[in-house]
Amino acid sequence: MRSFTSQLLGVPLLMWTATASPLHTARDNTGINWTPCDFPNATLPVQCANLTVPLDYSNSSSSETMTLPVFRVQAAVDEASKKGSILYNCGGPGSDCLNDLVALGNVLQAATGGYHDIVTFTPRGTGKTLPFECFADNLSRAVGMPAQVGNATDVVVGETWAKSTLYGSTCAAVQNMTGNLIGTAFVARDMMQIVDALKEDGLLRYWGVSYGTLLGSTVLAMFPDRVDKIILDGVVNPFQYYANLETETLVDADATFEGFCKGCVENPDACPLAKNQTAEQLQESIYTFLEQLRQSPIPVPAPGGGIVLDYSTVKGSYLYVQLKFPSSWTKVAKNLDALMTGNLSAAEGIGAGGSKEISPSSPDALYGIKCGDTFTENQTFEDVLPVLETRINGNRIAGEISAPSICANWKLHAKERYSGDFRVKPLNPALIIGNTYDPVTPLVSARNVSETFEGSVLLQHDSYGHTSIMQASLCTAKAIRAYFVRGELPQPGTKCEIDTFPFSGTMGWDELIPRLAAEPVQPKQ
Repeated sequence: MRSFTSQLLGVPLLMWTATASPLHTARDNTGINWTPCDFPNATLPVQCANLTVPLDYSNSSSSETMTLPVFRVQAAVDEASKKGSILYNCGGPGSDCLNDLVALGNVLQAATGGYHDIVTFTPRGTGKTLPFECFADNLSRAVGMPAQVGNATDVVVGETWAKSTLYGSTCAAVQNMTGNLIGTAFVARDMMQIVDALKEDGLLRYWGVSYGTLLGSTVLAMFPDRVDKIILDGVVNPFQYYANLETETLVDADATFEGFCKGCVENPDACPLAKNQTAEQLQESIYTFLEQLRQSPIPVPAPGGGIVLDYSTVKGSYLYVQLKFPSSWTKVAKNLDALMTGNLSAAEGIGAGGSKEISPSSPDALYGIKCGDTFTENQTFEDVLPVLETRINGNRIAGEISAPSICANWKLHAKERYSGDFRVKPLNPALIIGNTYDPVTPLVSARNVSETFEGSVLLQHDSYGHTSIMQASLCTAKAIRAYFVRGELPQPGTKCEIDTFPFSGTMGWDELIPRLAAEPVQPKQ
C-alpha cells in the first residue's frame, strides 16, 4: 500500500513541517439565539441564528467582525438526553450547506442517531457571507471564465492557461477588499467559534463530505485537542489540494462512467440509451457522440438567447458532474438520448442560456476559496503540465478538467493558508468513508487519509457516486450512528453494501430511515 505522502509527485515535505500559527481566535461567550426558520419544504424543522465572528483572524489588533449565518435541526431526543451538536459541511467549496440541511435534515438526523443537534453554516465566500463574485452577470462570466473542460483542440492546454491568467487577474482586481479572507483556515477558525458559542463541552463533532473533508482535515490538524469525533466522507487528499498537484482526484471517474453504462444496460426500462447494446458498446457510442460535438456543437434556441451545447458543456459541465449523483442517472440518460437522437425538446436541465442572473452557487466562490488556499505563487506552466498530462492521459471522461491551471494563475491568496502537518493524533480516532467508485474523491484518497490520522479507520461504502449519502446503506448508516452515539468504530476492512441501485431514481433513504428507527441505538452508560 502506497503511503499518503508518496502520492504527491515529489512535493517537498519541508512545505508541511510548519505548525498552524496562533492567530486571533477570541472565544465567543454570548451563546447562540436560535429562532424558527420558515422553510416549507424542509424535511425537519430548521432553526436560524447569526453569530458574530472576527473578520480577519490574522490581525489581532482589529476589532472588525462579520456575521456568520448558522442553522440547525434539533435532536430527536429531549434536551436532557442530547449528546451535543454535530457540525455538518456539505462540500464545495462555495456551496451553501443550508440547502442540504433543508433537504436532508431527516437523513442526517437518522444516520447520526438522533441524539445530536445537526448544525451547519454559510461559510465565507459563499452566498451572502463575504460573497465572492468576479463578474457582474453570467453572460460576462461565460466570456471571461475558462471552460471547465477545454474544447479539445491541440492548443487547449495553452489556451486554458492563458484564459486562467486573465481570470485570476480579474478576480484579484474585483475582490481586492475581502477576497483574501475566505480561505479554509479562517473557516476552520469560524467552526471553533461556533463550537464555543454552543456552550457545550468545547469540543467539535463533525461530519464533512467532499470539500468538507478537506475542511475537516484542516480543522483536525489545527486543533487536534479540540475535536471529539470526526467523519470524513468522500475524501479530498489535503497534501495534493494545498499544493495544487491533484493527480489523484479523477482516478475513479472512468470506472464510475463504466458503472453508468453497465447500470443502463441492466435497467433498459429506466434507461432509453440501452437500445440492446452491451455496456462497452454504449460507452463507445456516447464517446463517439461527444467527439462529434467537437466539430458540430448543438445550438438550442431559447428565450433570452439560448445556448450552444458543445463538447465542454455536455461532457464536463453535465455528464461528468452528474456521475456524482446516481439517483439522477435516469434523467441523465434521457437527456443524452434526446441529444443523440436530435429530439432537443425532450432534453431538460443541460446548460442555462440567456440568463443574466448570478447563480446561487457561483463557480467564482469555488475558485476563490480553493485557489486562494493553494501554495502556487511560484508555480509555472512547466510545473503544472505534468499534472495536466497525468489527468488527461489517465482519464477519458474528465481528464481535461481545468482547475490546476486556474489555481496556478491565482493572484489572491488567503491571509492564512494551513502549512502544517496532517500526521496528527486526534483525541479520538476519525472515521473515514470512501465510495468504491467516486468520480471526484476516489477511494485511494480515503485510504491515504486513513493512514495519516493516527488510529483512524476506513469504511468502504460499496457504491457509485460521490459520498455515502448519494446511495443509502443500512450498514454504513449504522456505522455512522454507532460512532457518534457510542464512540465505536467499525472493524478495519469493513465494506458496506448499499440498499439501492443506480437507475432506481432514488438515494434510498426513504426506505432506510424507518429501518434505522426500528433498530435504535443507545448511548453507553
